Amino acid sequence: MQGREVTAADIELIRAMLAAHPARGRTPLSEELCRRWDWRNARGQLKDMACRTLLLKLERAGHIRLPPRIRPSSNGLRNRRPPAAPMACEPIRGALRDLQPLHLSVVAPGSEHARLFHGLLAHEHYLGHRNTVGENLRYLVRDRHGRAVACALFGSAAWKCADRDAFLGWDRATRERNLQRLTNNTRFLIPGWVQVPHLASHVLGLIARRIRADWQAKYGHPVHALETFVDRSRFKGTCYRAANWLCLGATQGRTRNDRAHRIRAAVKDVYLYPLVADVRRELCAPACARTEGRAGRC
Repeated sequence: MQGREVTAADIELIRAMLAAHPARGRTPLSEELCRRWDWRNARGQLKDMACRTLLLKLERAGHIRLPPRIRPSSNGLRNRRPPAAPMACEPIRGALRDLQPLHLSVVAPGSEHARLFHGLLAHEHYLGHRNTVGENLRYLVRDRHGRAVACALFGSAAWKCADRDAFLGWDRATRERNLQRLTNNTRFLIPGWVQVPHLASHVLGLIARRIRADWQAKYGHPVHALETFVDRSRFKGTCYRAANWLCLGATQGRTRNDRAHRIRAAVKDVYLYPLVADVRRELCAPACARTEGRAGRC
């Protein structure tokens, strides 16, 4: 759960903590558990949100019983559908050069850019958009006139993907160790009123040139590759191919909850974009080799 192996001893520890402090809230519980496990991110910060999600999963599975919430879940507020983003007065058409230079900005939580970003994805992207958990970066792209022409969200990589894992040479242990060095482009949007040839692939190229530095600045570690999954019933993946992403194969039309092989989902093409020269070596390196700057062989 949440990238950790939870043992019977771990569950007994949580039960003992709950019994010792029955009136304590969920946040102090998750923070104390992070300290006991020394569960931290690359910057040394407690992985409190991941721990709270783990506790909820344990409760749903019947292993523990958490105390009642002291206040309503903040996720409910964050997941409210935002107002629609204002549409441009006129469709944006023409050549890419007429929009350049493009300005690519990282969207900070609570900013004016954040409201625009969430509004665009919630109302213009076919999958919509809810609150993002875990490590993530959000980009908003404006043209030379300040008009929003694209946005992109990068978050946690897929836990498993057969074609990706085979390409990288990942076994289970290696994947679990290095998954946070990979990020998934979970949303990419060019609004419907923006009709500019080559804009999408150009934006992907701009992001690829800076995302490693942005990720390092925010989380204290880099990412070595980007991935995405393209619904082949809706899209051909043209912009990813034009931006030199590698098509590794396709999913099997199942979800991660499909333990009985009964849930059918859209088949998606699997794309990967390496950000470093020897991506297999970097993504197969043991933790000690990364720390010392000596990437190990698979």
